[in-house]
Amino acid sequence: MVLKVKIRNTSQNPLPAYATSGSSGLDIKAAVTEPVVLKPMERALVPTGLFIELPDGLEAQVRPRSGLAVKQGITCLNTPGTIDSDYRGEIKVLLINLSAQEQIIAPGDRIAQIVIQKFEKIEWESADQLSATERNTGGFGSTGKN
Repeated sequence: MVLKVKIRNTSQNPLPAYATSGSSGLDIKAAVTEPVVLKPMERALVPTGLFIELPDGLEAQVRPRSGLAVKQGITCLNTPGTIDSDYRGEIKVLLINLSAQEQIIAPGDRIAQIVIQKFEKIEWESADQLSATERNTGGFGSTGKN
Protein backbone atom coordinates (compact mmCIF):
# COMPACT_ATOMS: atom_id res chain seq x y z
CA MET A 1 0.00 0.00 0.00
CA VAL A 2 1.30 3.47 -0.87
CA LEU A 3 0.19 6.35 1.31
CA LYS A 4 -0.67 9.62 -0.45
CA VAL A 5 0.72 12.80 1.20
CA LYS A 6 -0.09 16.29 -0.02
CA ILE A 7 2.95 18.37 -0.96
CA ARG A 8 3.45 21.92 -2.25
CA ASN A 9 6.69 22.56 -4.09
CA THR A 10 7.70 26.21 -4.60
CA SER A 11 11.24 25.33 -5.70
CA GLN A 12 12.64 24.55 -9.14
CA ASN A 13 13.62 21.07 -7.88
CA PRO A 14 11.66 17.89 -8.58
CA LEU A 15 9.62 16.37 -5.75
CA PRO A 16 11.57 14.41 -3.12
CA ALA A 17 12.22 10.88 -4.34
CA TYR A 18 13.58 7.56 -3.16
CA ALA A 19 17.06 6.93 -4.63
CA THR A 20 16.51 3.15 -4.83
CA SER A 21 13.62 0.71 -4.48
CA GLY A 22 14.82 -0.21 -0.96
CA SER A 23 15.33 3.36 0.30
CA SER A 24 13.38 4.44 3.38
CA GLY A 25 14.29 8.12 3.01
CA LEU A 26 13.31 10.55 0.28
CA ASP A 27 16.11 12.88 -0.81
CA ILE A 28 15.37 16.59 -0.44
CA LYS A 29 17.26 19.34 -2.21
CA ALA A 30 18.44 22.88 -1.50
CA ALA A 31 16.09 25.54 -2.85
CA VAL A 32 18.65 28.32 -3.04
CA THR A 33 19.36 30.65 -5.95
CA GLU A 34 23.02 31.18 -5.05
CA PRO A 35 25.54 28.72 -3.60
CA VAL A 36 25.69 28.64 0.20
CA VAL A 37 29.27 28.70 1.50
CA LEU A 38 29.69 26.99 4.86
CA LYS A 39 32.93 27.77 6.68
CA PRO A 40 34.30 25.19 9.13
CA MET A 41 31.93 24.80 12.11
CA GLU A 42 29.44 27.21 10.50
CA ARG A 43 25.77 26.30 10.30
CA ALA A 44 23.01 27.45 7.97
CA LEU A 45 19.26 26.97 7.73
CA VAL A 46 18.75 25.89 4.12
CA PRO A 47 15.30 26.20 2.51
CA THR A 48 13.80 23.40 0.44
CA GLY A 49 10.71 25.10 -0.99
CA LEU A 50 8.66 22.15 0.27
CA PHE A 51 5.47 22.24 2.35
CA ILE A 52 3.69 19.03 3.36
CA GLU A 53 0.39 17.95 4.91
CA LEU A 54 0.88 14.76 6.86
CA PRO A 55 -2.10 12.73 8.11
CA ASP A 56 -2.54 12.48 11.90
CA GLY A 57 -0.41 9.71 13.38
CA LEU A 58 2.55 10.37 11.06
CA GLU A 59 5.69 12.46 11.39
CA ALA A 60 8.46 13.27 8.94
CA GLN A 61 12.00 12.90 10.26
CA VAL A 62 14.74 15.00 8.65
CA ARG A 63 17.99 13.05 8.62
CA PRO A 64 21.51 13.59 7.28
CA ARG A 65 22.69 12.12 4.00
CA SER A 66 25.60 9.76 4.59
CA GLY A 67 27.40 10.75 1.37
CA LEU A 68 27.33 14.44 2.28
CA ALA A 69 28.71 13.62 5.72
CA VAL A 70 31.56 11.37 4.58
CA LYS A 71 32.56 13.35 1.47
CA GLN A 72 32.14 16.93 2.70
CA GLY A 73 31.80 16.72 6.48
CA ILE A 74 28.32 18.26 6.34
CA THR A 75 25.56 16.93 8.55
CA CYS A 76 22.24 18.01 10.01
CA LEU A 77 21.87 19.47 13.46
CA ASN A 78 18.82 18.63 15.58
CA THR A 79 18.83 15.16 14.08
CA PRO A 80 16.43 13.66 13.48
CA GLY A 81 14.42 16.83 13.07
CA THR A 82 10.71 16.19 13.53
CA ILE A 83 8.05 17.64 11.26
CA ASP A 84 4.71 17.24 13.02
CA SER A 85 1.46 16.49 11.20
CA ASP A 86 0.03 19.91 12.07
CA TYR A 87 3.03 21.90 10.72
CA ARG A 88 2.35 23.61 7.40
CA GLY A 89 5.44 25.82 7.05
CA GLU A 90 8.38 25.35 4.72
CA ILE A 91 10.71 22.46 5.45
CA LYS A 92 14.16 23.87 6.16
CA VAL A 93 17.29 21.89 6.95
CA LEU A 94 19.81 22.98 9.59
CA LEU A 95 23.23 22.03 8.19
CA ILE A 96 26.66 22.30 9.81
CA ASN A 97 30.10 21.97 8.25
CA LEU A 98 32.22 19.76 10.51
CA SER A 99 35.16 19.67 8.07
CA ALA A 100 38.29 21.84 8.22
CA GLN A 101 37.55 23.40 4.80
CA GLU A 102 34.83 25.63 3.38
CA GLN A 103 32.08 23.59 1.77
CA ILE A 104 29.56 24.70 -0.83
CA ILE A 105 25.89 23.82 -1.07
CA ALA A 106 24.81 24.51 -4.64
CA PRO A 107 21.25 25.09 -5.84
CA GLY A 108 19.55 21.70 -6.21
CA ASP A 109 22.11 19.76 -4.12
CA ARG A 110 20.67 16.86 -2.13
CA ILE A 111 21.04 18.10 1.46
CA ALA A 112 19.05 15.66 3.61
CA GLN A 113 16.45 12.95 3.53
CA ILE A 114 13.04 12.66 5.08
CA VAL A 115 11.59 9.45 6.48
CA ILE A 116 7.87 9.19 7.20
CA GLN A 117 7.09 7.34 10.44
CA LYS A 118 4.00 6.32 12.39
CA PHE A 119 3.91 7.28 16.04
CA GLU A 120 1.75 6.48 19.04
CA LYS A 121 0.13 9.00 21.38
CA ILE A 122 0.50 8.21 25.08
CA GLU A 123 -0.99 9.26 28.38
CA TRP A 124 1.25 9.43 31.44
CA GLU A 125 0.33 7.18 34.35
CA SER A 126 1.87 8.42 37.59
CA ALA A 127 3.66 5.74 39.59
CA ASP A 128 5.62 5.64 42.84
CA GLN A 129 7.77 2.76 41.56
CA LEU A 130 8.84 1.30 38.23
CA SER A 131 9.51 -2.37 37.53
CA ALA A 132 13.12 -3.53 37.87
CA THR A 133 15.17 -4.72 34.88
CA GLU A 134 18.63 -6.25 34.43
CA ARG A 135 19.95 -2.85 33.33
CA ASN A 136 17.88 -0.87 35.83
CA THR A 137 19.44 2.62 36.25
CA GLY A 138 22.61 2.00 34.21
CA GLY A 139 22.95 4.90 31.77
CA PHE A 140 25.66 6.28 29.49
CA GLY A 141 28.28 3.58 28.83
CA SER A 142 26.86 1.15 31.39
CA THR A 143 26.55 -1.73 28.93
CA GLY A 144 30.29 -1.70 28.13
CA LYS A 145 32.53 -0.70 25.26
CA ASN A 146 31.90 -3.65 22.95
